[in-house]
Amino acid sequence: MPSSISVLGAGSWGTALAIQAARNGCDTLLWGHNPQHIAALKQVSENQRYLPGCAFPRNLAVTNDLRQCALFSSLLLLSVPSHAFKATLQQIKPFLGDQPRIAWATKGFDSGNGALLSEVVVDVLGHDVLTAALSGPTFAKEVADGLPTAITVASASQNFASQVAAILHNHRFRAYTSSDIIGVQVGGACKNVLAIAAGIADGLGLGANTRAALVTRGLTEIMRLGTQLGGQSDTFMGLAGLGDL
Repeated sequence: MPSSISVLGAGSWGTALAIQAARNGCDTLLWGHNPQHIAALKQVSENQRYLPGCAFPRNLAVTNDLRQCALFSSLLLLSVPSHAFKATLQQIKPFLGDQPRIAWATKGFDSGNGALLSEVVVDVLGHDVLTAALSGPTFAKEVADGLPTAITVASASQNFASQVAAILHNHRFRAYTSSDIIGVQVGGACKNVLAIAAGIADGLGLGANTRAALVTRGLTEIMRLGTQLGGQSDTFMGLAGLGDL
């Protein structure tokens, strides 16, 4: 297991992942862009804004300095909003060494051109980079509280997927590896569309029949889109697809 990791994004999900990695014995540095927010985290060793009551382990530090993140670890885990994903990579790029290792728990597509986030990484950092995408049914508060959780870690490199999974994996947090980085990204992004549609249907009082049809047919459309983009159909029946609905 890698001995250190820098987590970029001090919202609820990034903080929960940082806590999980630190609890597993990995030295962890959590970055946030807002100096006032980071100062508050340092003062109380807790993210009272997003995860109140979840104390930081001693081996979890915080910073608003991207250069410090790059120096701290060659393994970066991004958990920033999808619209800030590319800009965050561009900001940290000058500080990265040879063959950086980039993982992300961000779900979505590039807000500018609709590209997969793996394509954004290549566009910004080039092809000489190890990449992995994390996705699955994960509520940040439940992870921070230590409740049982399972996710998928997908990478074209089985070795890198296993490294990232090992940082998070324990008896309460199961991290399964996959080689289908495209399918995992598509499933994680598109399930949000279905979730919104299901909420609208519920709000209109359309009933359980409509919800069941919507979810079933919607998942079929996600599978068709994902396989056309190069994903594997089985992925969408797993944690990153059906499991995340």
